[in-house]
Amino acid sequence: MSEIHKLNDIKASLDINKLPQHIAIIMDGNGRWARQRGMDRVMGHQYAVTAVRETAEAAAELGIRYLTLYTFSTENWERPQHEVDAIMNLLVETIHSEIDTLTKNNIRLRVIGDIEQLEPLTRQTLEKAIESTACFTRMDLVLAISYSARWEITTMVKKITNEVLNGNLNPDQINEAVISTHLCAPYLPDPELLIRTSGEYRISNFLLWQIAYTELYFTPILWPDFRKQDLYLAIADYQRRERRFGRISEQSSS
Repeated sequence: MSEIHKLNDIKASLDINKLPQHIAIIMDGNGRWARQRGMDRVMGHQYAVTAVRETAEAAAELGIRYLTLYTFSTENWERPQHEVDAIMNLLVETIHSEIDTLTKNNIRLRVIGDIEQLEPLTRQTLEKAIESTACFTRMDLVLAISYSARWEITTMVKKITNEVLNGNLNPDQINEAVISTHLCAPYLPDPELLIRTSGEYRISNFLLWQIAYTELYFTPILWPDFRKQDLYLAIADYQRRERRFGRISEQSSS
């Protein structure tokens, strides 16, 4: 059986009525992928662009409404400067080269994270792409850049504290809904499925509030090798699970 037939068979096996609305991905393994091939770590990030493109296109084709990619964490700023610079330059180049793909696929680009930390050119490129795709409705592609969940939660606490101090919010009114509306992207529903590549079993400070009941899927595939069929397999695994949200099976199925 050809690879195309296998891909089509996996895709056809998915239940279109049980797709996750929001998928989040920790794109891990770029550096290891490069080292395995005797390359500089930076090359792994360059080859990872194909994985991003295929995954975004596959998600949009299936009808996934939100796809969030952990692109660059606040901790990543501590990496060697030449790698940070290369990643930021690649980000700018990729946005320029992929804007036509976003347009063709009716995909809206959004960003979560402390983008004030970005260099002006990188920030301006992101903001321009966000503006130019704002009217697209097929899927939201959300890039988590200069992001960490602890940073997000700390920022949320400061926002709520200021509202309380200014008399705009009573502490007794603070609940889960109030907290959620003060996070980076209140428009985003919690992800139903979180995928992490490279065989690591960590959350790495990603969407800690939002993934309370998210299904976790770990694959040994390094991110530059991740392709459409790998997304389909993750979704197929998700669809075989029973999501109970703290209830018993009988309550979930009723």
